[in-house]
Amino acid sequence: MNLQIVMALTPCVVMLATAMLTIASPWQDARGWHRFNRAAMISLILVILAMTNVLTQAGNIPAQIDTNWGLTITPLQSVLAVLVQFLGWVIGVFSSRYLEGESHQRRFVAALSLVLVSVHLLLIADHWLLFAAAWSSIGLCMRHLLCFYEQRPFALLASHKKTVADMLADAALLLMALLAYVETGSMRISVFLQHVSSHGDSQLVAWCACLLVLVVVLKTALLPVHGWLIQVMEAPTPVSALLHAGVVNLSGFVLIRLAPLMEHYAPARHCLMGIGLITCMVASLVMLTRVSIKVRLAWSTVAQMGFMVVECALGLYTFAALHLIGHSIYKAYAFLSAADVVTQTRLKHLTGKPRYYPWSLFLAPCITLGIVFTAQAGLAHAMWPAWWSVVLALAWAPLLWLHQQSASSLWTQWQSIAFGILVTLMLTVVSLLFHTLPLGIQDHPHATDAPWMMVAMIGLYSATALIVLMPARLGHLHRWIYAGLYLDEFYTRNVLRLWPISWGKESHANR
Repeated sequence: MNLQIVMALTPCVVMLATAMLTIASPWQDARGWHRFNRAAMISLILVILAMTNVLTQAGNIPAQIDTNWGLTITPLQSVLAVLVQFLGWVIGVFSSRYLEGESHQRRFVAALSLVLVSVHLLLIADHWLLFAAAWSSIGLCMRHLLCFYEQRPFALLASHKKTVADMLADAALLLMALLAYVETGSMRISVFLQHVSSHGDSQLVAWCACLLVLVVVLKTALLPVHGWLIQVMEAPTPVSALLHAGVVNLSGFVLIRLAPLMEHYAPARHCLMGIGLITCMVASLVMLTRVSIKVRLAWSTVAQMGFMVVECALGLYTFAALHLIGHSIYKAYAFLSAADVVTQTRLKHLTGKPRYYPWSLFLAPCITLGIVFTAQAGLAHAMWPAWWSVVLALAWAPLLWLHQQSASSLWTQWQSIAFGILVTLMLTVVSLLFHTLPLGIQDHPHATDAPWMMVAMIGLYSATALIVLMPARLGHLHRWIYAGLYLDEFYTRNVLRLWPISWGKESHANR
């Protein structure tokens, strides 16, 4: 076992030891949290050292694979390991104060430690069984966190729906591993990907690609199995931050890791793109109708996950990795600071609902498109296709929407426009710089799918603009959009029919 593999595996050992000590030793709140936070900080330092070692050698050694232990380490995996451990440490520090005085803190610390262990193993696993076991154990540990308040019926229902989705995904992943073994005679993921890259499409490879799409849809909570991700708001805020900022993002990493499989079977890639586009469009519209801050954040996660899998389906894997990292950091901050967001939202409501100048909604995409193309022109070569610049311009255009405020001066409005331009420029520059990092990711943009993506993005932007400008005229659609087109009700009924539980009756009886 080489040094890089050892450095990547050490945080798993540290966090596993923390979980075992938490379960075995007498529990005291302050001492238990101090032990976890100290172990999380040590693990964070270790993964930072491992990332530095990997990135400094990225140009010479693209990947380190240990065939005896079934482990691998790449630059992207090392960066994500730092992100995961950093989020785990921040959530631990926040939880030590947030859960003060609550019962079951020992179980919370043990489950959180095991989640971090499982995620680290998932990132470095090169054996199909280890890969499947790590992903499955994440769901098992998250169940203890989601049901932290066992007396809340909707928390139990959300956990049950997630358990059913996870079991179906785990079964599909194991079947995929079996087909990969039959195809190559090896349980190594790297061997399977090399075989796919060398020999191209076959019937078994096609089935593996279809099963991968099913796994991603179930694990990422895309439509129509998204309901549990919305209803986990019954869990403590740190659990929501961990789930939305880390766990559901793992499918993006899996798609990047298994990119050769998706590239060699277009029907599966097109199916994933269609589901992702529908998810992104529906969730974005539903988010505009919700009042609860945490529920809006949850629908935002559903929309972002849909957009991320679309990026992977289009072959823009580097941008998907950037999206994964950016979304994780933003969503962790958003959930952990949700109380401040509620206060700010109430202050905004005192001034009435925001109204925008109609001309700003039409002019904003032109300005953002000019910014994106200008920033790209400053480099020797473009980092992504021109049609993707149009998509980004539409996605960032709301930053330049101008509020109609009677009390605001002309100077205030110019400041708002300048701020939007600055943020758009910053996002573009960061995206361009990220593409220059030696992460070992190869993009394969599919220009043939570009028209569908542009039409969908123009349609989403137009629908959002109509809702903002003419909410009263679209009132008859509000009920359907607010309910998410009743897709979750369909999924819930079938889950309870497949695996019925008496979650409501028992929970109310305990009260």
